[in-house]
Amino acid sequence: MARKTSKRPAAKTAKKPAVTAAKKVAHKQTRDTGNLPALGRMMLWVDRPGSANKIFWGLAVLCGVLFLLDFTYEKHGHFDVEHLPGFFGIYGFVMFTGLILAAKTLRIFIKRPEDYYGDKAIDREVYPEDQLDKVKYNA
Repeated sequence: MARKTSKRPAAKTAKKPAVTAAKKVAHKQTRDTGNLPALGRMMLWVDRPGSANKIFWGLAVLCGVLFLLDFTYEKHGHFDVEHLPGFFGIYGFVMFTGLILAAKTLRIFIKRPEDYYGDKAIDREVYPEDQLDKVKYNA
């Protein structure tokens, strides 16, 4: 059976302007790593795009492996519930979630309005306009 082809004319492809090497270099974030300490140079991979996903999935795999290793040894707990496989992982997750929810609830009661400190707040200080180095970005 023959394939049906579209009778529409082929779309014209728009030519993209040529990007010069200078623009590519200006687009990249350049960083002088020579003045960083050794640990700082080793941790530069964390700042790259996509590193957050690698860290997340690495921690997820580590948690899964540790959960599975919980089945491989004999526990000597004080309470019967401590003998359940994965109890401490589940307990830690539930308690951490409870801590976050308690903090969100507590925030409702201790939150203050933005101008709570009034004139005594340091950011309420009046600065002379002529001494501020303001930059107009939309000029």
